[in-house]
Amino acid sequence: MKALKIIISGGGTGGHLFPAIAIAQAVKATEKNVEILFVGAKGKIEEKKVPEAGYNIELLEITGFARKLTFKNITFFFKLIKSLRKSKQIIKQFKPDIAIGVGGYASGPLVYKASKMGIPSLLQEQNSYPGITNKLLAKRASKICVAYDNLDRFFPAEKIIKTGNPVRENLLISPPSKSEAAIFFGLDAQKPIILSVGGSGGARKINESIIKDIKKITDADVQLIWQTGGNYINECEKVAQDHHSPNIKATAFISRMDMAFAAADVVISRAGAGTISELCLLKKACIMVPSPNVAEDHQTKNALALTETGAALLVNDKDAENQLIETAISLVLNNEKCKQLQESIAKHGVKNSAKKIAEQVLNLVK
Repeated sequence: MKALKIIISGGGTGGHLFPAIAIAQAVKATEKNVEILFVGAKGKIEEKKVPEAGYNIELLEITGFARKLTFKNITFFFKLIKSLRKSKQIIKQFKPDIAIGVGGYASGPLVYKASKMGIPSLLQEQNSYPGITNKLLAKRASKICVAYDNLDRFFPAEKIIKTGNPVRENLLISPPSKSEAAIFFGLDAQKPIILSVGGSGGARKINESIIKDIKKITDADVQLIWQTGGNYINECEKVAQDHHSPNIKATAFISRMDMAFAAADVVISRAGAGTISELCLLKKACIMVPSPNVAEDHQTKNALALTETGAALLVNDKDAENQLIETAISLVLNNEKCKQLQESIAKHGVKNSAKKIAEQVLNLVK
């Protein structure tokens, strides 16, 4: 029997890549005789992470289009033409039954070429405000899987299916207890715990806010798991050591996010779509600090989808140094408010997203 062949394209960030891998795993769990090829951007996270997950990957020399006048935009068009040619070549050689685009640079050329060659395509849009790539591809897509309501403003309504965003499976399967997680970090489960996460690189403004008000955290006898990101660990670690407090645990990366989320009473986070989906399913009281450095300011729009329904608190990046830590301390000491936020954010959670997307993929092929 002929194997089902699927191309999954996109990436550039963990927010695009991890859902892509989750979709691949969900398809494989449903359809045993399947061959999956990833197509990503050279020099991006997928180049390393996809082979680590056990999949083959082809790489395109593609970059984003800058929204201001710059010499890079001249090279962008050359790279785009080259990527379109290579995409056509990959499709001819691999002969996919379907192409899936998860957003990010590489999904554009591949899904465009696939649709031109008569291959059905499915888009997965993680954000409440779509990226330019998916907006351009929407007319050609067979189906568009989304995580938020009201996206018919951007996409043809008849193509939209609300599936939610796939999340890291290990966060939901047998989550640890708070006491077990607190012990893992060397903290006291009886005291309030704040978790601050800023992505692998770190979030400058969140880190600066903690540095400025770290004494307020120790004075309140509140504990902090502080994921600083690789770019800021030296400075943040020094500040933590200078305060000689067992309540502050600074680390560049957190290998066991299941433990970190289980330990936390309140989470401070950027507003990436994948992180929000995880916080919804884990029912976490959280404070969103959207990154201002993303296309179309989509993180603010993601955060507003929660905060406007009372499911999270919002502190803008520009206000973080003056407001963030006082807001976090006030929240973590207010059990009633935390409980209210937990109940509200849980209503936004969509379970089994990867499985639902896999079902749409298989329906389109069959």
